[in-house]
Amino acid sequence: MIDYGIDQFVSFFQNPSAWGIGLAIGFGVVWLACYWPPLFKRPWLWAVLAGSAFFTLATVCFIQIPLQSWTGQALSHTGILVVGILLVLLSGLVQEGAKMVPIVIYLWRSGKNIDPKLGLAIGAVAGAGFAIFEAQYLHNLIFASGWTWAAVQTGGFMALLGFWERFVTVAAHIAFSALAGYGLAKGRGWQFYLIASGLHTLLNYGAVLWQAGLLTDLHVEIYAAVLAVAVTAWALWLRWRKRAATTEPEIAAL
Repeated sequence: MIDYGIDQFVSFFQNPSAWGIGLAIGFGVVWLACYWPPLFKRPWLWAVLAGSAFFTLATVCFIQIPLQSWTGQALSHTGILVVGILLVLLSGLVQEGAKMVPIVIYLWRSGKNIDPKLGLAIGAVAGAGFAIFEAQYLHNLIFASGWTWAAVQTGGFMALLGFWERFVTVAAHIAFSALAGYGLAKGRGWQFYLIASGLHTLLNYGAVLWQAGLLTDLHVEIYAAVLAVAVTAWALWLRWRKRAATTEPEIAAL
């Protein structure tokens, strides 16, 4: 299982494509810009972005995948809809927990409380790190399979579903982690961690419904897009809403 985890980790660096990497970064920039994180006022946020990408990837390869494999084997006699819930739940719990680690480290090292909006921004940056890394991996697989623009001319929008799926998934990753960071700064870390994990699980369950034949490819993308937009709207409302109790030092912290 360790060898398999290593293979999975290494696979994220294979088949590099300028287009695949560029699109992933572009998707991340578009969605992360909505949160306006202080990346240049606080350069250490770049370390959060990179650290989240690699730590979450390692957690997925060496913890999430083995747990999902063992769970699938233990419950192989049950239906896909039941097993699927547990498998995607593991995905949500592991990934959202891993993406929270940089925020926890910052709070531990700083030894002080932070404004919830800054916590939300840090969470968004952490979410973007892994989201971009995962997107470039999947984009590279698409291009390595021989995808060209000619596929759009013959297949129309359906030929772009892989890229569209990553576009909305990047938004979702960022929003989930933003909510977790907000909750952590508010002193309600475990509650918002469970919310973020639950929403992540709900997003991934669309793939289970697709495997069960209950949703088509297009339906899954609509399902994911609606959920991603709804969660992003909630996170951005928390980020940009005005609070009567906000003080000037808190505003400056952003």
